[in-house]
Amino acid sequence: MDPQEGLILIDTNVFVIDLRYKRDVHYPPNRDFLRTIGERGTGFTTLINLLELCGILSFNLNEKQLHDLWQYFEKRYNVTVLPAPDNTSGFPTFPIQDLFEHLQKRVPLCDALMLTVAAKYLSFVSTLITWDRDHFIRKFPGDVMTPDEFLSP
Repeated sequence: MDPQEGLILIDTNVFVIDLRYKRDVHYPPNRDFLRTIGERGTGFTTLINLLELCGILSFNLNEKQLHDLWQYFEKRYNVTVLPAPDNTSGFPTFPIQDLFEHLQKRVPLCDALMLTVAAKYLSFVSTLITWDRDHFIRKFPGDVMTPDEFLSP
């Protein structure tokens, strides 16, 4: 299947660039990618990514802004977060061995958490979009692309 036609898993750094680094060289294609995915409604991310994003931006946002980001993130980008971001639910559960298998491949903890949660809740997604493409090659089971690569004809 053509990666442009399927469902897409989006890494945290794509959202960070959009929300925090508007002067970054990657900002224009990043914005085009998010607009395209938002229009198609084919984007997904994990609860881990949303939590990571909130953690990164917590240094620059007040409590209300942080809460609004958490609450309206899916609507803002027209993406689906799985498992659903619910303050009353528990943290996603999975066997530690699943997480440890990623760590054994020299994957940092947050990326390993994302991959583990994605395997459990988003196994139907075959393409990962990230600016850290090389971090995920041979570690994510599907295609790994940058937003630039995804938008290229």
